[in-house]
Amino acid sequence: MSFDIICFDCDSTLSKIEGIDELASRVGLGEAMSKLTDAAMNGEVLLEAIYQQRLSLIRPDQDSINWVADLYIEQIVDGVKAVFDALAAQHKEVHIISGGLRQAILPLARFLGLPETRVHAVDIYFNEDGSYRDYDQNSPLARSGGKAEICRELLKSEASLVMIGDGKTDMEAKQAGAVVIGFGGVVDRQLVREQADFYCAEPSLVSVLAYIT
Repeated sequence: MSFDIICFDCDSTLSKIEGIDELASRVGLGEAMSKLTDAAMNGEVLLEAIYQQRLSLIRPDQDSINWVADLYIEQIVDGVKAVFDALAAQHKEVHIISGGLRQAILPLARFLGLPETRVHAVDIYFNEDGSYRDYDQNSPLARSGGKAEICRELLKSEASLVMIGDGKTDMEAKQAGAVVIGFGGVVDRQLVREQADFYCAEPSLVSVLAYIT
């Protein structure tokens, strides 16, 4: 199939890490946060039930965000650059749609040649000294069904859209009429295998090209 608009999740799809879990580990809360993240991605709890809880405990500052931004790039999934280069050569409209923190994801997007306007994630706010202040609590991406909302906004009347990701929140894009490809190259989730229209278990993201171009 060929799609007009191609959207990617970030954590465990473009990068091998879960950014929020890495931030939690940095402050000694890694194991507890990892369990919460996994529960949300497996559809066991609603995203909004844990989003504020995680950030209020971790309270990531500007330095932490810069650190995890570098980690996103260091831990990039095999084949991601090749996929983005191939889609750019075909003049495809490519977006990142993530429940992660936007300021941490933007450097990865720049590395992949994607403009900031194509990055949809949750903004984080800092105090003047760089300490954590808050996050955009009105962001649809901080709650369940948010990716479907963004996909609806991106879909034009005659356009076709595909969402590629590893978790329950990515599967929700089907509510907007998107085709969903589950990517299990980093984390293999049974729920995603069952709900995705197509599923790729190979460790390289290049495997998705067969379904989207």
